[in-house]
Amino acid sequence: MQFYALCRRSVISGLCGFAFLFLGGCGAVDSGDGSSEGTDAAADTAADVSTASVEPLSIGAIPDQDPEMLQRLYSRLVDYLSAELGVPVEYEPVTDYAAAVTAFKVGDLDLVWFGGLTGVQARLQVPGAQAIVQRDIDESFHSIFIANTASGLEPIDDISGLKSLMGKTFTFGSESSTSGRLMPQFFLKEAGVALTDFKGEPGFSASHDATLKLVEAGSFDAGVVNEQVWLDRVAAGEVDEGKVLAIWQTPPYYNYYWLVNADKLNAEYGEGFTDKVQTALLNLNASDPQQAEILELFGAEKFIETENDNYAEIEAIGREIGKINE
Repeated sequence: MQFYALCRRSVISGLCGFAFLFLGGCGAVDSGDGSSEGTDAAADTAADVSTASVEPLSIGAIPDQDPEMLQRLYSRLVDYLSAELGVPVEYEPVTDYAAAVTAFKVGDLDLVWFGGLTGVQARLQVPGAQAIVQRDIDESFHSIFIANTASGLEPIDDISGLKSLMGKTFTFGSESSTSGRLMPQFFLKEAGVALTDFKGEPGFSASHDATLKLVEAGSFDAGVVNEQVWLDRVAAGEVDEGKVLAIWQTPPYYNYYWLVNADKLNAEYGEGFTDKVQTALLNLNASDPQQAEILELFGAEKFIETENDNYAEIEAIGREIGKINE
């Protein structure tokens, strides 16, 4: 990146002006052996200023799981991306799904791990935003309907069986969750089940882990979670299968992906920087122990390319149920 571009973004007031004065006012000093000590010193100063003046690349994610797990995941990803991209990278946690969308919209977050719905909501508000990478599991994702074993609900064979949820208490995850609300509500509607068919108002737990705990405790007869969280928590022995069971897996749909403000990043870090980010994520390799840990925490074997058009169905359903109004 050109030096002047870095200086415009310096976090140290007056640093760039000083650097230019120094570089412009000092001529090369001949040391007598043909070298130019002044030029070398100026170059070293420029390099130091460049390093100090690069603002961190801010990454974030929707808070769909336990905050401690998310912190562990993204602290490892930050280290990897910093080394691969050659710029400082910071993870900025957000309070809820809507906050992630807003932070991306106003430029506080440059690169965000969104679910299908929140990604579309954010992309529609930021010209030049691009979906660049998803996990291998995200091109064929599922939600899992779960039930408390004391509810009397049994596993169902097809979508029509969702009618057994009528008259039961039910909780979604976040109101803006693709796998915890948007697609489940779509499939419920396809089965002829309206939200008013539940006993009382449906709940919104705010996260998949919270939904699991609420259904397991009997606070709700049933709920719906993202398949990856269900499988991971069962494998880790964190679900009491004597109290909660899976009753139905939805048909597949596109879900999570990395969304980047491509125009902003290319302007700030240099043309082609968005491609560099995409390549870094695609290059995560399970044969490297440290990178394998990142992939494992993401619940993926690898990342693959994606594009905005893959989420056209999500956008259409979001508009249908009033979650997208742009």
